[in-house]
Amino acid sequence: MSGLNVHAIRAIYRFEMARTFRTLFESIASPVLSTSLYFIVFGAAIGSRMGEIDGVGYGAFIIPGLIMLSLLSESISNASFGIYMPKWAGTIYELLSAPVSFVEVVLGYVGAAATKSLILGVLILATARLFVDYEILHPVWMLAFLVLTAVSFSLFGFIIGLWADDFQKLQIVPLMVMTPLTFLGGAFYSIKMLPPVWQTVTLFNPVVYLVSGFRWSFYGNADVPVGISIAAITGFLVLCLAVVWWIFRSGWKLKA
Repeated sequence: MSGLNVHAIRAIYRFEMARTFRTLFESIASPVLSTSLYFIVFGAAIGSRMGEIDGVGYGAFIIPGLIMLSLLSESISNASFGIYMPKWAGTIYELLSAPVSFVEVVLGYVGAAATKSLILGVLILATARLFVDYEILHPVWMLAFLVLTAVSFSLFGFIIGLWADDFQKLQIVPLMVMTPLTFLGGAFYSIKMLPPVWQTVTLFNPVVYLVSGFRWSFYGNADVPVGISIAAITGFLVLCLAVVWWIFRSGWKLKA
């Protein structure tokens, strides 16, 4: 078995990263500024008048949720747009006919999208320090959740980019599915604050497990057992890998 074509991976990765730096304000600055407004309104203004949640001040409590909100939407958007543009321009057929395996294509596009999301997550984490004090009890696990989430949802976005037939479909999942699920997934509250019936209903929201596990890495508090959170994100990663493998094997949405 031959090794990976590192030159091909690097070329795709550098091209995608260069596109990000050409649109630095839209790609990085705009999401950071938008999240800063959440910190100002919910953290500083409203949070100062609210009590603690599980022993954590409200401004600090919402930090993991806000990071996850940006991470999910940006991972999906970056990866979906990155692979959709070659489809839209027709250059994807040149890529598919080149001596490059689907593994190398995925590593290039998904790696670049995940890198952008990780940069954004770190910047938001640093920006949060300007508004509220927080601590990270388990920094290694925090980084692990950050990387797993960025890679998994970049893969998910890659699938959406292959599926989408127009620009409107690229926005459907990030705006109409992921954003509501994140807001209803405990980003701004603990699901323990809900009535028992709604706590049970909320557990069917997959984003709950991401936010809960990520918040545990900060403060040691979780709405669901952290082992279940890790299993959930790992299972989703494996599922996305299987779907991508099937797409390239079958040629679905790739062959004219």
